[in-house]
Amino acid sequence: MSGTVLVLNGTSSSGKSSVLRAFQALMEEEPYIDAGLDRFLSMLPKRYLSEAALWQQVMAPTRSGPVGDRLIAGMHRTMAALAAVGNSAIADHVLIDPGWLRDCAQVLSPLPAYLIGIRCPLEVTEQRERDRGNRTLGQARQQYDLVHAHGAYDFEIDTSAKSPEACAGQLKAFLASRPEPAAFASLCRP
Repeated sequence: MSGTVLVLNGTSSSGKSSVLRAFQALMEEEPYIDAGLDRFLSMLPKRYLSEAALWQQVMAPTRSGPVGDRLIAGMHRTMAALAAVGNSAIADHVLIDPGWLRDCAQVLSPLPAYLIGIRCPLEVTEQRERDRGNRTLGQARQQYDLVHAHGAYDFEIDTSAKSPEACAGQLKAFLASRPEPAAFASLCRP
């Protein structure tokens, strides 16, 4: 029996990680493993996160680099491997690169995997970016039009309207309705 995979896609500072943590806390009967982008980025040697020239090999606000492409491919396959042995996983993601989106769809479409759009008005993400103090200013704006350009989601959440806990409740209710996953399969079609 395969586990369920949830991919939360949105710009930097859209609320993905907050929804992820709230969802994990809400799902007392079934643990969802955090297999998100931040976990994978933290596996890199610290110099890749702090030196601009090396970071460009991982990703820039609107494109990926060769190190990032390999890391993201591994992330997608890790989510699939977790599900294949019965674990459920949830991942925050920033699908800014069409190659990442294609790979994610191809790897996860055979599974019970859902693509969840995490949306938030640009002015709210920019304010969150400023308030956090640990994000590159302008990143959300640069990603804003790219991250949702593909248009296909199984479910969407607006994090500007509700708390992370309420958004997690919406996600739990969506899953309880037992919907058929469709977004990844539609993204695999030519």
